Amino acid sequence: MEKRREFLKKLAVASAGVAASNSLMGMSAKSYRNIIGANERINVALIGLNGRGTSMAGTFVKQADCKVATLCDVDTRVYAKALKAVANAKQADVPTTESDCRKVLQNKDIDAIYIATPDHWHAPLTIMGCQAGKHVYVEKPLSHNPHEGELAVAAAKKYKKVVQMGAQRRSAPVLTQGIKELHDGIIGRVYLAKTWYTNKRGPNVLKPGTVPAELNYDLWQGPAPRMDYKDGLIHYNWHWFWNWGTGEALNNGTHEVDVARWGLGVDYPTKVASIGGRYNYKDDWETPDTQIITMDFPGRVSLMWEGRSANGRKTEELDRGIIFYGDKGSLDTGGDSYKVYDLDGKLIKDVKSLIKEDTVDARNTASVSLGMDSLHVANFLDSIRNNKEANCSAEIGHKSILGMQLGNIAWRVGRDLKVDPKNGHIINDPEAQKLWKRSYAPGWEPKV
Repeated sequence: MEKRREFLKKLAVASAGVAASNSLMGMSAKSYRNIIGANERINVALIGLNGRGTSMAGTFVKQADCKVATLCDVDTRVYAKALKAVANAKQADVPTTESDCRKVLQNKDIDAIYIATPDHWHAPLTIMGCQAGKHVYVEKPLSHNPHEGELAVAAAKKYKKVVQMGAQRRSAPVLTQGIKELHDGIIGRVYLAKTWYTNKRGPNVLKPGTVPAELNYDLWQGPAPRMDYKDGLIHYNWHWFWNWGTGEALNNGTHEVDVARWGLGVDYPTKVASIGGRYNYKDDWETPDTQIITMDFPGRVSLMWEGRSANGRKTEELDRGIIFYGDKGSLDTGGDSYKVYDLDGKLIKDVKSLIKEDTVDARNTASVSLGMDSLHVANFLDSIRNNKEANCSAEIGHKSILGMQLGNIAWRVGRDLKVDPKNGHIINDPEAQKLWKRSYAPGWEPKV
């Protein structure tokens, strides 16, 4: 890498005079800059542009030596908004647009893909990306079901590609310091992490409808078994239906549970339980709007997540957060900051975030900050350039979402699950084991 950089510096100096004359084989100064940066610049394709994908376009553009080369979505109506986001971020080159992600993967000029599709696409597209020689940044959750998560981990290893799951707090500097303090014993032996997420979502009723001409609904369904199109499903409420989504547990719970597992220093649980239901409204939601998932781990350690999608009352003055309990005190965090308390609840340490940006996703006022997005994307790109594991690799991401997936399975079968702490697999429950995998549309079964 160092020799290549030195070579590029010399090439830049040598080409300066030629570029000034603005001619050599008809090439412009801009063309020279493209050549000089070719070995360092990472060309990224963004796949899934409604909401999160478009908001992340500017985040990628603002990274050093990174170019958003292609914008991909099955709904062509979103192109204008996404192109504007890239232009507003001051990228001079206009990205190409493509409606079929499979064609994006065939493009040899693309180095990496960013995935912000519905959940049922996450693991299959991650696997396809690795197989096509692309590095992958995939939004949480890594997978729709546990089996897919294992396949995504296997694909990253087999094809030797960087895979980063969008758990941005893994790249937050102050929180990283707080986790280190936990591991160093600031509150003694940490034995419990309590996490929560609250929102005030309204009812959702689906109605028969006609597929818009601009939407390729068949490709939107992709790996999922085919179901008739209904108004009110796209582009967000698919979250609450098992065929495509994973409920609030993985839509938002992933963020806090990932940090909790990180702080507790645990991998796979021994037991998972869940209670809850669709309590606030009688509508078409299939997933719970009120849910508690608990996980027991080896070493007398537990983790709890409480999700309230339809009641926005805050906990500890936060709409989402984490409390670690130890035998000498507790530590609270809601993002890239933390507070430490003694056993009496007296505040003994308050560490503020150093991140300046705090703009949130307009779709969700409790979203993580764009500052953490930038740090996490920077880590992804740095991992590609230096051939190292990303802060939230496929393996880390899989371990963090598996407990929540098992929580959903426990809720669906109506009983606690016994789990093998060596690999997270369900023990002696054939009915629950059926939900370890899913069925696929013919020809879409993911394989590594």
